[in-house]
Amino acid sequence: MSKRSYKLYIDGKWIETKEQLSVLDKYTQEVYATVSKAGEQEVDLAITSAQAAYKQKQLPPYERFTILKRIGELLLENKNTLAACITKEAGKPLKQAQNEIERSAQTFEVAAEEAKRIHGEGVPVEAAPGSENRMAFTIKVPVGVVGAISPFNFPLNLVAHKIAPALAAGNAVVLKPASATPITALKLAEIVEQAGLPTGLFNVVVGSGSTVGEAMMRDPRINLFTFTGSAEVGLKLKQNTGLRKLILELGNNSPVIVDKEADIEKAAKVIAQKSFAYAGQVCISVQRLYVHEEVLGEFQQYFVEQVRALTVGDPNHPDTDVGPMISEKEAERAEEWIEEAINGGAKLIHGGQREGAVLQPTVLCDTTKDMRVVCEEVFAPIVSLMPFKDMDKCIDEINESPYGLQGGIFTKNLDTAFYAARKVEVGGLMINDASQYRVDLMPYGGVKDSGNGKEGPKYSIEEMTEERLIVLNLDH
Repeated sequence: MSKRSYKLYIDGKWIETKEQLSVLDKYTQEVYATVSKAGEQEVDLAITSAQAAYKQKQLPPYERFTILKRIGELLLENKNTLAACITKEAGKPLKQAQNEIERSAQTFEVAAEEAKRIHGEGVPVEAAPGSENRMAFTIKVPVGVVGAISPFNFPLNLVAHKIAPALAAGNAVVLKPASATPITALKLAEIVEQAGLPTGLFNVVVGSGSTVGEAMMRDPRINLFTFTGSAEVGLKLKQNTGLRKLILELGNNSPVIVDKEADIEKAAKVIAQKSFAYAGQVCISVQRLYVHEEVLGEFQQYFVEQVRALTVGDPNHPDTDVGPMISEKEAERAEEWIEEAINGGAKLIHGGQREGAVLQPTVLCDTTKDMRVVCEEVFAPIVSLMPFKDMDKCIDEINESPYGLQGGIFTKNLDTAFYAARKVEVGGLMINDASQYRVDLMPYGGVKDSGNGKEGPKYSIEEMTEERLIVLNLDH
């Protein structure tokens, strides 16, 4: 079978370069496509075209709405093709890939609607002595060129969360998708082109962070960066982009509490589903599971039953729940963390076996808070089950983490639920749901080392626009 070759998308042109990047089928680990790699010259060209398009091809809000809405419609029309691509290059189980297409279409639809709602507000300057004959209001203006750097785990929807609000706000975009999963972003470029977006407003450059990412970071023509990835790279961006605006969605080690007053069976079922989707390679996958000691035995029984029921293996199979990790190297790293925890006294309740890039859903108990499977971001199908007795001490331990993206609590006691909502240091707390709950119109973002700024089209648009004050002097 011949391998397809993909090109970069810059200024409405498909550009081939000499150096090629191989993209693996993450299940078979065989090369199934190649992509042109960008160098500094291509990055410069992409930023130049974005800046020129921003200045010369501004679209009124209704045209932005029309184009973004059409992109969403085209995503659904191409759902099967795109889902198959995500399953190949990301190893995401097919049913989860199909769900990602549906969510991405909704992200564009919501951004399209928000394009028509961008507005300022009146400012009562006339209330200040000496300004009785003045009127004032604010308007929202685009920031300019947006540099978007997206991760491998949602190669379409996390791209959508960056470019849809950027375009809705009237900006131009230069996108660097993850090198492990660049093809979906290039297929999106084809759809964006088909939807009628003026050339130059969206550009895709593929390559390593050390080349493409560094070149983007150094270029002062990029006015805002939106990045999803590790806290280490996020910190580097923050340190090296000066006073430019940043939206950072970084790491996490999601905590979920199961209180003694929870519906134990329901909690076990939901948590099992939301701990291991996409092999745990989701920033808000359940990682730290705190269960009240009075219900630990009952919960563990139900939970392990649900985990055993998950179908593991070929992501192309429609029934698969857990497929491969993004690479064999990452699966080996996760396996080492499991072995390290066991050597430190943890017990393996379920899973732990690896075959190539496929790691069985793993449940550990008797872990301690200083083990890497607990205190760092595991980003793998591994959950640590930890008992607690006192809610305050449990929350204190949760808050010791440098991360704070999302968490969850299962309880029938509203007082307990709202107490946790006040005390747990996260950007979002899910009550009677796991930490992995997300819909695309909600504000999504963390605190501490989990980043700053919010995703969700309405909230990203706030970040991707500047407020400008207009004052009218009527005394003339």
